[in-house]
Amino acid sequence: MARSSFRFKVDPFLLSLVAVVVLASVLPARGAGARMFEVIADLAIALLFFLHGAKLSREAIMQGIGNWRLHLLVLAATFAIFPAFGLGLQAVTAQWLDPLLVSGLLFLTLLPSTVQSSIAFTAIARGNVAAAVCSASLSNLIGIFVTPLLAGLLIHSRGGGQGFDWHGVRSIVEQLLLPFLAGHLLRPLIGSFVDRHKKLLTPVDRGSILLVVYSAFSAAVVQGLWQKLGLGDLGLLLLLSAVLLGAILAATMMMARWSGLTREDGIVLLFCGSKKSLASGVPMAGALFAPAQVGMVLLPVMIFHQLQLFVCAWLAARYAREAEADPAGA
Repeated sequence: MARSSFRFKVDPFLLSLVAVVVLASVLPARGAGARMFEVIADLAIALLFFLHGAKLSREAIMQGIGNWRLHLLVLAATFAIFPAFGLGLQAVTAQWLDPLLVSGLLFLTLLPSTVQSSIAFTAIARGNVAAAVCSASLSNLIGIFVTPLLAGLLIHSRGGGQGFDWHGVRSIVEQLLLPFLAGHLLRPLIGSFVDRHKKLLTPVDRGSILLVVYSAFSAAVVQGLWQKLGLGDLGLLLLLSAVLLGAILAATMMMARWSGLTREDGIVLLFCGSKKSLASGVPMAGALFAPAQVGMVLLPVMIFHQLQLFVCAWLAARYAREAEADPAGA
């Protein structure tokens, strides 16, 4: 059953992203329309993080927080090993790839982990779900501070920022952290409603991302995005994303083996430590980079995001089959 659920299945969200990019290329928002989309997208992102805060139960936090060694390994993979790989890619590609795409690749490696998909894949693979909830949520919360800091140090200081704005850190705190904290503090009042209507989070999640992507690509298209970018660049980004994903998957597997983690905790490290959040990356890029640059910066994030979903879905199904074949070993 696990095999048929994930093989050859095209993610509808991928098709939606492609459709939004095409729409922005043909009918980009301009002038007052562009400003209107920016405001709507900002409000949608704030609502998204408010709901994420309300959804996160303190029981799940307390259940998983004691596994501190695992959480440190996940954070090390996310904010140390991943950025090191990003710096390596930057050194290799700086001479023959557009500087903004190079910055986008490095920015991608600085992002926090995903939440929903990391937890979902951990559950499918028979991993430690409580620890995954804690690790993924902790990564996102810390990422609100660490990602802008690393971006300022590694991208701006190396001359690749192309519009990086330190003042955007304040926007990230206002747009992501404060709504998240407000939602979590209000969980005693609204938590039961959010838990009963978890499906409401999906259209808010994906809708907000699509709005920001449309706004970002509209600005990039107006500035001549497709005159600067060719099919060869897109193919190269896909190849580099595959190399990056393969490297971090191998690194997390080796970390799990060397640190002696159980199978369940190793699965958490694999999925939480190798994923990058498009939901966090889109608003962060919008806050940290000049509007005309955001579209190019986000291209590597979008490509890597879809690639990681396909590969991790296959891996999760594989782990599930192994667990079913050997219940004692699982």
